[in-house]
Amino acid sequence: MEIIFARELDIMSMERESPAPRRKTKKVGKRILLTLGVIAGIFAIGIAGTFAFMTYKNAHYYDFVKTGGPIEEKYTAMGPLAVTHAAISDGRDTFGKQQVWYPAELPGSNVTYPVVVIANGTGSVASTIEPVLKHLASWGFIVVGNDDKNSRTGESSAASLDFILASNEDPESAFFGKVDVNRVGIAGHSQGGVGAINAVTRQPNGGRYSAVFVASPTGEYWGKNPDFGPEWAYEPAKLSVPTYAVAGTGSFDAGTAQDINATEGQGITPLWSLQNTFKAIPDGVSKVIARLADGDHGDTLTSGSGYMTAWFLYWLAGDEQAGAAFTGDQPELARNPRWQDVQLSVNR
Repeated sequence: MEIIFARELDIMSMERESPAPRRKTKKVGKRILLTLGVIAGIFAIGIAGTFAFMTYKNAHYYDFVKTGGPIEEKYTAMGPLAVTHAAISDGRDTFGKQQVWYPAELPGSNVTYPVVVIANGTGSVASTIEPVLKHLASWGFIVVGNDDKNSRTGESSAASLDFILASNEDPESAFFGKVDVNRVGIAGHSQGGVGAINAVTRQPNGGRYSAVFVASPTGEYWGKNPDFGPEWAYEPAKLSVPTYAVAGTGSFDAGTAQDINATEGQGITPLWSLQNTFKAIPDGVSKVIARLADGDHGDTLTSGSGYMTAWFLYWLAGDEQAGAAFTGDQPELARNPRWQDVQLSVNR
């Protein structure tokens, strides 16, 4: 009996000691949860930080774009003028309110300002590319856009142009007497490139434009594809004003197809289509094409905004330094390693 009782005491002793391992297990579990919480917090902070940085970078893209020459560098940076914005009803609002970015000095100035109309890309509105419009305005332009997500016909761009020209005649408008009606350009990206060309060649007020810039305009193939329809087509042969067109060498723009007959591998703006656009524009019209090396469809508007700005400053404001990017014996664009497949024919 003594032996049995001793064993019972040992068992009771073990039971009394057993909570210690349980407490240890709980402590380990708490440490694991705390560690996981710290990791999750660091991960969340990292995501938030990355998002904040990307938001900042998109809003200040001009501070991050690489440049390949002093002219491109100068006009990629923000211009010398502070900028402001107004969203104004044109009385119809068929394409939403007219979105206008312009130099903040405009109300008190005694000068007129050239205009750039913006044609939106697919699914985009003027506010989506606000930093590009602000950038143009900082160089002395009145920049007009709208909320049309289907800009390809050029109709919404025509409405924006009518609006700003009417505002110039309206004593109640902030733009009364401030618009240089003889210096008007138009720019568009992707579907907006189609819209910009069609605004010039198909719309009733198309004769008011003096310069065109298009970034990655949807190529010929898509204008003849029945799934898209004739609204996606455009006629560069009808252009009679200086035109500058760019695209990217990346797969989305370039694709793999070598001509319009290929049913697979068609890019948005392949080289062959860009070259056909150049050939189609009449020889007496100043024209330029180029492709952004290692850039793709989404890059061409922002990465190309330096030379876009120089193009408009040259043709709409007579800036000869800006024009040196495209003119002379050694135009900077032709020597810039960031751009390839450059073709220039500039007459002035």
